[in-house]
Amino acid sequence: MRVIGGIWKGRRLSSFRGLSVRPTSDKVREAVFNILPGDFPFKKVLDLFAGTGAMGIEALSRGAEEIVFVDSDPAAISIIRKNLDSLGYAGAGVLKRDAVSAVRTFSKKGERFGLIFIDPPYSSGLVAQTLKAIDEEGIAEAGGIIVAEASKRAPVSGEFKNLRQFDERRYGDTLIYFFTAD
Repeated sequence: MRVIGGIWKGRRLSSFRGLSVRPTSDKVREAVFNILPGDFPFKKVLDLFAGTGAMGIEALSRGAEEIVFVDSDPAAISIIRKNLDSLGYAGAGVLKRDAVSAVRTFSKKGERFGLIFIDPPYSSGLVAQTLKAIDEEGIAEAGGIIVAEASKRAPVSGEFKNLRQFDERRYGDTLIYFFTAD
């Protein structure tokens, strides 16, 4: 696994052994970032269910100024910190927490994000639950983008008050949803 673009392009990232965590493949990550605006206007990024931190690190490499990684797995937190250390980046927030409670905490603090990644375990059913929390708590900036990854066997459905889906892509077994916040 490597960084696809930006200042750290080509740098290798540590990953997990075994199948307990399924990092977003280089191919899918590249496709996602090719769909996002090329001038990368997102200054504050949130990476939920961060795993290795690859999506958030890609955002940092492309110009994000502030990032928060959230994962409830201690092994993931360790890998994220290891990856950030290997890049010499010390300015990220790394929280060991479940995503929905993190969203609620950010809302209480009045924090807003221009770009949010959601990539929970495919069998968890947490994509819709997390999107609902983001929608209700209003942590996405107006015009901000939420990128949600799911399995083709568990597509995301549901109505959201303040989020509008503007794109959906399929890469093998992976579905990527793009939402914008009102």
